[in-house]
Amino acid sequence: ILVEDPNTHLEPIIDMPDKLESESTVEIKISEANKKHMTYTIAIVDEGILDLTNFKTPNPWDTFYAREALGVKTWDIYDWVIGAYGGEIERLISVGGDGKVEGRKQKEANRFEPVAIFLGPFEYKGGTKIHHVEIPKYIGSVRTMVIVGKDEAYGSVEKSTPVVKPLMLLGTLPRVLSPGEKVKLPVTVFAMDKKIKDVTITCNVNDFLIVNGSKTQKINFSEIGDKMIEFDIDVAKKLGIGRVEIIATSGSEKASYEIEIDVSNPNPEITDVTSQVIQGKDSWDATFTPIGIEGTNKAYLEVSSIPPINLQSRLRYLIKYPYGCIEQTTSSAFPQLFLTDITELTKEQKENSERNIKAAISKVTTFQLYNGGLGYWPSATNTNEWATNYAGHFMLEAQKKGYAVPINFLKNWTSYQKLKAKNWTDDGDISQFTQAYRLYTLALANESDIGPMNRLKELEGLSEKAKWYLASAYFLAGKKKTANKLIDGLNTYVPEYVELSYTYGSDVRDKAIILNTLTLLGKQTEAFNIVKDISASLSSKKWMATQTVAYSLIAISNYYSVHKPNSKLNFSYTVHGKTENRTSNTSILKIPIDINSLNEHSLMIKNKESGILYARVILEGVPEMGTEKPVSNNLSLSVVYKLSNGITITPNEIEQGTDFIAEVKVTNPSNTNYKEMALAQIFPSGWEILNARMFNFGNLAQSSTFTYQDIRDDRVYTHFDLNARDSKTFRVLLNASYEGSFYLPGIFAEAMYDGEIHARTAGNWVKVTRK
Repeated sequence: ILVEDPNTHLEPIIDMPDKLESESTVEIKISEANKKHMTYTIAIVDEGILDLTNFKTPNPWDTFYAREALGVKTWDIYDWVIGAYGGEIERLISVGGDGKVEGRKQKEANRFEPVAIFLGPFEYKGGTKIHHVEIPKYIGSVRTMVIVGKDEAYGSVEKSTPVVKPLMLLGTLPRVLSPGEKVKLPVTVFAMDKKIKDVTITCNVNDFLIVNGSKTQKINFSEIGDKMIEFDIDVAKKLGIGRVEIIATSGSEKASYEIEIDVSNPNPEITDVTSQVIQGKDSWDATFTPIGIEGTNKAYLEVSSIPPINLQSRLRYLIKYPYGCIEQTTSSAFPQLFLTDITELTKEQKENSERNIKAAISKVTTFQLYNGGLGYWPSATNTNEWATNYAGHFMLEAQKKGYAVPINFLKNWTSYQKLKAKNWTDDGDISQFTQAYRLYTLALANESDIGPMNRLKELEGLSEKAKWYLASAYFLAGKKKTANKLIDGLNTYVPEYVELSYTYGSDVRDKAIILNTLTLLGKQTEAFNIVKDISASLSSKKWMATQTVAYSLIAISNYYSVHKPNSKLNFSYTVHGKTENRTSNTSILKIPIDINSLNEHSLMIKNKESGILYARVILEGVPEMGTEKPVSNNLSLSVVYKLSNGITITPNEIEQGTDFIAEVKVTNPSNTNYKEMALAQIFPSGWEILNARMFNFGNLAQSSTFTYQDIRDDRVYTHFDLNARDSKTFRVLLNASYEGSFYLPGIFAEAMYDGEIHARTAGNWVKVTRK
């Protein structure tokens, strides 16, 4: 038998209209049934949002006076054994979108502005408290929730009310649009009162969209109901945020509806670089023409007193990289910790960099598993040893730079690293290299473990790569003689290679690790030879994996923060007829160049010092759609489109409302197993991605086993391994949702850590037509 104290209950009362009107003020009266004193808050929230998570109005009484369980602790080993079930379960639980790291992109269109109003806390001491609340522009239903408490007594009450208006509007567009596309904008007009008869509807757009035809239409209502009209919308050939405002008027009644939509080009950004070595007191006259379509064009002047490292382009590549594994999340932010060591940043650049780093720190914590290690993907159940080292390394350096890193993350990570270091077994070169890196990260964390370090050092046949990291670990542990002895006579030459998985390495990445050790041990002469090699690789057009770029930029930054260049930057540049003088004690300056047209521009740089200057003009832009060519390099790719009955169709023209499947087959023609493959499918604005588990497509919807899948508004990224001479087939369910003409980008597949393995299909224009 449960015994309740009635004095612990409060009974709040909401007195408000049964219907609310959009864009009006509502009066809400709050009281308590027994006039008891209380403190309360008011929340008015869109019912649709609450329904998404089956959100129930909280009642604090249920929590504070809940029945308590016996003090028995239980454990399970679910996380340890779930991986044993293999592909099927892991494939299901891995589906989901991780989104992009916040702060890595410009402002996006706000496609949906929900009602979410929170007021309080307020004090109630009897009688009735009256609140006047502004209801924003909204159509639908809201729930008003009042949560109360006072002196260990609690309660809550709720009321759901529709939000209506005599005249209402609703317009619908795809989630994104691309330049040159055409789409029908359906507008539903609701007459909710008999007095609404003749209605005039006007469609206004900004510069990114064009109304094709009349901007104004008229309809007539003879009774309460709704009618639909359409406007033809063309998309301008530039990128930005398109805005649509639909206005309906009928007598004194007026309604409006606004839509924000991203106008984006699915093509990847391209970069063009022109460089010149400017001798002392000499000058360079350069000309350049912006690349890409309007709205995507950027130009920078990069001047350095050190061998060029292509800082702007390489860093932008990391930030723009689309996939969200732990390695690439870390790589995108890691070099940004050290930017101020080698270059001047504007206030805006500093804020962007700090925002990127904080977002990466937050996201890295989501990869941590129950044991303190980190998985490669957000859905992973197994620890990735190298990524655990790499991400922990980043978090430690971020903490040293003053960023807040969760204490529990580092505590659990350190415990995991110590346990793995003590229980390590030698499985060859990769295992030794990973253990050496692990011991280095423990030393960075001031948790040097000399026992495992000595054990690794005394190992017969220890790889040279492991010795470089182990030497750094000994140096940080205060054993400088041991550190120097370890690398004495080691060869700094690294043969060219790329590694598809495991440590995600390359020859340039390994040189960066060597450079870090040489810098730490104060061996400037040997280090500078490596600096020149890495700088040459960075400044070339050579493809590099994300970790290689990140390590290289970090190593170069560390070197020049210790060994400052002898000469300072002192130069002038002239563009658009205006000359500016610049001086700096930093190694690199990045200067944005204003692009006032897409015509040819002139630029002149004058070196005012006797030392050498390295100058580069960097152009960035997104090419016009339809210019990409099909490519097949050590990989083949094919795509077909099918209806639910298995009949193959052409996507060039599909009836609106049709459900269909995009089936992509990826084949490995080589005798080598491919690891960490990525398949990128970007779909036209008029097609919507469907959830395969909600539609009965049977076996037609099943895909080959993948490691991780990231489903976003208009695209699907699928990650998988592909054995030699093998193929995998991936299927995505789609619906032809919006009438119009849209661009279907080419499908792209690649090995994330080897630029020589990739394939792309050509893009083409498709139509969605009315039945």
